[in-house]
Amino acid sequence: MPSRMPETRTHGAVLLDPEHTRFALWAPDAFYVSVELDTGESIPMLPQANGWFMIQARCPAGTRYRYNIDGELEVPDPASRSQDGDIDRHSVVVDPHAYQWRHTSWCGRPWYDAVIYELHVGALGGFEGVEQQLARLAGLGVTAIELMPLAQFPGDRNWGYDGVLPYAPQASYGTPDQLKHLIDSAHGHGLAVILDVVYNHFGPDGNYLHRYAKGFFREDKHTPWGAAIDFRRREVRDFFIDNALMWLLEYRFDGLRLDAVHAIEDPDFLQELAAQVRQQVDPTRHVWLTVENEHNQASLLEQGYDAQWNDDGHNALHVLLTGETDAYYADYAEQPTEKLARCLSQGFVFQGHTNRHGESRGEPSGHLPPSAFVLFLQNHDQIGNRALGERLHQLAAPQALQAATALLLLSPMIPLMFMGDEVIADQPFLFFTSHHGELAELVREGRRNEFKAFSAFADPEKRARIPDPNAASTFEASRPTLEAHQPEQLACEALYRQLLKIRREQIVPRLPAAHALGAEVLGHGAVSARWQLGDGSVLRIDLNLSDQAVEHSAPHEAQILFEHPPQAMGLLQQGVLTPHSALVSLTQAATLPTITGERL
Repeated sequence: MPSRMPETRTHGAVLLDPEHTRFALWAPDAFYVSVELDTGESIPMLPQANGWFMIQARCPAGTRYRYNIDGELEVPDPASRSQDGDIDRHSVVVDPHAYQWRHTSWCGRPWYDAVIYELHVGALGGFEGVEQQLARLAGLGVTAIELMPLAQFPGDRNWGYDGVLPYAPQASYGTPDQLKHLIDSAHGHGLAVILDVVYNHFGPDGNYLHRYAKGFFREDKHTPWGAAIDFRRREVRDFFIDNALMWLLEYRFDGLRLDAVHAIEDPDFLQELAAQVRQQVDPTRHVWLTVENEHNQASLLEQGYDAQWNDDGHNALHVLLTGETDAYYADYAEQPTEKLARCLSQGFVFQGHTNRHGESRGEPSGHLPPSAFVLFLQNHDQIGNRALGERLHQLAAPQALQAATALLLLSPMIPLMFMGDEVIADQPFLFFTSHHGELAELVREGRRNEFKAFSAFADPEKRARIPDPNAASTFEASRPTLEAHQPEQLACEALYRQLLKIRREQIVPRLPAAHALGAEVLGHGAVSARWQLGDGSVLRIDLNLSDQAVEHSAPHEAQILFEHPPQAMGLLQQGVLTPHSALVSLTQAATLPTITGERL
């Protein structure tokens, strides 16, 4: 592994004192680089070893600048801490210590306490708009908000996964200090804040690294977004590791979610990033590291990472709730109930099992604690990657969805919900961007072609009606109304509040050292799962997502934490688990029953 570079070569503009800034650019393919100020002043940078250009100059915070490459091209700082508008505008020197924190004693929350609410900052009105939701979310029982990526992207609307300046919070959302104010306010409400970061690629518009730092990429490896990032290079590793540390140390985020780490070709980078975070963050703070990883690498969750988003659990539940088996749901079309049972008892469904392409996927995960898996019924991908952005309540039977919600919020796995789930928001969440010209056309047609594999969009005329990602109306349609007005919305919000109160009072205190005891298939769509909690008690969830009753026995001498529908326990005592039902019970250690049945 290449050694860490000296601190003096940190990428970007670093304020040294109130009047002076050190500029550093790694540009091994450039012959000449200068700092171009918006005042018209040009400051030549001094070439250094290994492709670096550096200069110290009298530039206070607020200075606006660009880099000039070989007298031919002006570019933003790839490590810009702030942009004066869009990516084609000037980068801005930032004083990282200017913000005066109010909640300085905040040390975060333990991971097992996490109840995560994923949201899109732009759709909620920027940093100030999100801040207006904090009190409501804390009152609901949420303990953490997760922000979709904030790295500066082209235009003013985007999911965030097209970011090209990873250090700069998106200018259309607010200033760096407004982001800090949001995080500070969240801490005041007892909410942790997670940031989704993208370290596997740069967006297609506004990335100039190929011109002056080709070494950022390796042409022998490709991802769905182009040439893979070359994490073998020390300068590249430090660019991303220092970025992670900036968010955690300077902005005081409580955790990071690393997007699509299966597209990071050098797994050693992930281990080093986690090691650096654990080493440099105050050990009294709770800082969370989670990943999205199609490879289901259980081993990574034993190397500094707290958890993985468990797409397996979502996909099995989605098939059972909706009957959809198109595209990637085809992997869950056969024996979806058995797959759900495996998820509840062992974490991943695919643990070396063969997928629909005949490929082995995943590693054994049954030894990991339930908290190593983030469970969800919806997230930005699972709604937004639908052609029309429909939400789950528009696809599933209401009673079945309520039963699945009980599983989501009361299982020992870490629950995640998407903005609007709690009020069954009617607004879709569509894929949106603000590209222009040829790129806009490519994105629009590429988006529509993604759905050829779905039977509902096999007809080209139907695909042509898929909303244009670049249309402003597509973004506006995706902005959810989060106030509950209709009776069914009020009932849904009350259900979330009730379930999260049960979780907070009855389950969370017992979660440390919890482990699965197994899951039993009762019939199609019906399972019974058990976990031994840290105090020796046993949590049991009996779930029937089907429209058919199944035979099952009631828990022995158990405390009933939740039943849906209200008569579920009475019928279970008669040996019947009713359709679309969930029964959650807790048996104290002294009265544990002996339960027979097939374990998966």
